Amino acid sequence: MLKITSSFDAGNIEVVSLDHAQDIQLNIRKDSAADFFQWFHFRLQGAQDQAVKLRFLNASKASYVDGWEGYQAVASYDRETWFRVPSRFENGELVVEFEPWQNSVYVAYFAPYSYERHLDLLAWAEQSERCRLEDIGSTVEGRDMSLLTIGEAADDKKNIWLIARQHPGETMAEWFIEGLLQRLLDDSDALANKLLQQAVFHIVPNMNPDGSVLGNLRTNAAGANLNREWLEPTAENSPEVLCVRERMKQTGCDLFLDIHGDEGLPYNFIAGQEGTPAPQHLIDLEAAFQQVFMTANPDFQTTHGYPVGKFGPEAMTIASNWVGDHFKCPAMTLEMPFKDNADQPDEEFGWSPERSQLLGRSVLHPIYSLLPQLD
Repeated sequence: MLKITSSFDAGNIEVVSLDHAQDIQLNIRKDSAADFFQWFHFRLQGAQDQAVKLRFLNASKASYVDGWEGYQAVASYDRETWFRVPSRFENGELVVEFEPWQNSVYVAYFAPYSYERHLDLLAWAEQSERCRLEDIGSTVEGRDMSLLTIGEAADDKKNIWLIARQHPGETMAEWFIEGLLQRLLDDSDALANKLLQQAVFHIVPNMNPDGSVLGNLRTNAAGANLNREWLEPTAENSPEVLCVRERMKQTGCDLFLDIHGDEGLPYNFIAGQEGTPAPQHLIDLEAAFQQVFMTANPDFQTTHGYPVGKFGPEAMTIASNWVGDHFKCPAMTLEMPFKDNADQPDEEFGWSPERSQLLGRSVLHPIYSLLPQLD
């Protein structure tokens, strides 16, 4: 018997019709307190060795319709290895077709990063003598806002901040942070050791734990898009941003990275402070950062990205622009694809957790290159 469930961490789907495997009709549920939707994550049972056709009926009304062009959904039997399955956007529907070879298979928009894995990551990181885990506040629903501080503070050290998953459906962001931490906490890594002699890292692996658990694409439990809350966060609507912003004011910030995923563009790229009142020397530092990043990892590029001025009057409500303006420092938003990296495609896995982790590991190189130039 066919069965679809999503009553689990980050689950999201609504079943319209489940009469037979070749015409399973679904709708993606909207965020829990907002109208955004694109993220899906569910379990299909009872279709082993059958040709399955999944029709997402409301795909044409999703938040980023251009995200479906060239997109392939992911599936997994063991919830560890996520592979791409044939998908297409036609007649206003996302259509996914494949033949499961086991009774139970999970299907998702991108490889999930569960709340349990998030807690495991925090616990693992805290075992390192160079890392301190701290609860700096609570989410709308009362979950912990966790900050990892790596390195010992000193007057002559730079403060580097990284945050991830303001938009909870952009799970590649926390995979990136996991890769970064693996390298930064490796006491046999010469580059990590050198960095920690000169800098302290402040890392928030998940800015939006509520939205992550609820299966939201972009918002927290109050329906707030956290990456539009940095100018005037409130305890009612965006306590997650409020507590992180206050801690940043206590430590200072010399370099800031906000890690995201982009639905439409099949590339890794950075959106910096171009188009804002930022002084030219900060724009130049961000450009220098990107040049080193390309050398460190060819999965990163600078040809494709957002047009300058894309966010218009919302620009200063965005984390990287607010941080850059407030602290007068380089502040950038890193975007990774939900699809694949078109420059270096992988037909089986597309852009993946593993490649996200490797990009996170390699970001130490441009950070190190910029340290001597930071005020």
